[in-house]
Amino acid sequence: MASSSGQPGQGKKIGHRGVDASGETTYKKTTSSALKGAIQLGIGYTVGNLSSKPERDVLMQDFYVVESIFFPSEGSNLTPAHHFPDFRFKTYAPVAFRYFRELFGIRPDDYLYSLCNEPLIELSNPGASGSVFYLTKDDEFIIKTVMHKEAEFLQKLLPGYYMNLNQNPRTLLPKFFGLYCVQSGGKNIRVVVMNNVLPRVVRMHLKYDLKGSTYKRRASKKEREKARPTFKDLDFMQDLQDGLMMDQDTCNALTKTLQRDCLVLESFKIMDYSLLLGVHNIDQAERERQMEGSQGDSDEKRPVAQQKALYSTAMESIQGGAACGGSIDTDDTMGGIPAVSGKGERLLLFIGIIDILQSYRLIKKLEHTWKALVHDGDTVSVHRPGFYADRFLKFMSTTVFKKSSCEFHLRSSLCRLVIFIPIIECHIILWQHNPVPISIDIQRESTPLKYVFSECSMFYKSLHSFIHVQKWCI
Repeated sequence: MASSSGQPGQGKKIGHRGVDASGETTYKKTTSSALKGAIQLGIGYTVGNLSSKPERDVLMQDFYVVESIFFPSEGSNLTPAHHFPDFRFKTYAPVAFRYFRELFGIRPDDYLYSLCNEPLIELSNPGASGSVFYLTKDDEFIIKTVMHKEAEFLQKLLPGYYMNLNQNPRTLLPKFFGLYCVQSGGKNIRVVVMNNVLPRVVRMHLKYDLKGSTYKRRASKKEREKARPTFKDLDFMQDLQDGLMMDQDTCNALTKTLQRDCLVLESFKIMDYSLLLGVHNIDQAERERQMEGSQGDSDEKRPVAQQKALYSTAMESIQGGAACGGSIDTDDTMGGIPAVSGKGERLLLFIGIIDILQSYRLIKKLEHTWKALVHDGDTVSVHRPGFYADRFLKFMSTTVFKKSSCEFHLRSSLCRLVIFIPIIECHIILWQHNPVPISIDIQRESTPLKYVFSECSMFYKSLHSFIHVQKWCI
């Protein structure tokens, strides 16, 4: 099993997550290695057992089924021997979750291979929730420990979640692929398997957890000292004052997806969710490569495992058919959404809505009432679901994501072409809303234009819907 790294020192405990005398992470006093082993053995058994049963339509009672199997350390006629403490493994709604996996094109053997064939990687920066996070080696799935109330809420959510995914599998909402429980040492440890929003093979130069709130929404001093900190709303407003600019079609598709997802969350009275935003700076990555003096060390050049799940990348989640004009090649963008910073730097955005297993229960109502008495009630992060959704959407569509002007994209991309790469004489016309086009003539040597654009493919792909090459001469 993969060992934990970068965890707090001995005795440090956040929620149920702690560290034992040997320095290993524990959850409810169960060591991380034992928990990972139990998860892999349990999922291996339950998915394999389900594969032998014929497929059928999902029925209402399927959402409430719980299957259980005991794993003694010496083994049994159904389970293998293992070197972990005895445990019982429960699987919630196995038929329903099988349908969800099939909806996203995940085959049982791929699911088993990702989760059970390779050691799980414990994330070293799990956050302040007290949860433990594991990542599959192929970057495809995240396993997260959840509280009893969160698991219970997800079970109640499943019929509506089923209906929503049937209507629209392209969503930024978490994609749940399994809900399980490990019973060991008199403790229940519930885990959920989800899609991974931030791939490890792409370096995230910036990472934000955004709620659309400003009250105490700044990363702590302790968080900032981490190697890869997670910043918050006020940090974003300070660091990226001009927001993240993208072409009109992509921005419209992203906004529409967020609106649809927030409507679903509001209908379930869900709030306190966040937008997890990872920013990969292409230009900064190039500068880092030049300083290192080696092309082979770049994050984005690492071999990327073949994607198993459909609609799992940020770009796929918002495209929805022809929503973005021409589809952007995910081989070039690694599934990220192309954008540009206010400084003209080329970016790839990796986004997803997280922490949706919070309903507006009595404790949240009391929390908001207390905060509202002391502070401005409209700025705190815990609010009634309708207001929360409206504020979240407004912040994302006016502060975070913005439509860029065509002129800006063209100017920044052509500047790079002229400086770095000799090209042939060409005549590029940028069509604006007014009837008079802007013409730009570029004259260099003999490199084919297609080759030049392939070197700057992100800009070409984002520009191709409104740039027309009228003529060229060799």
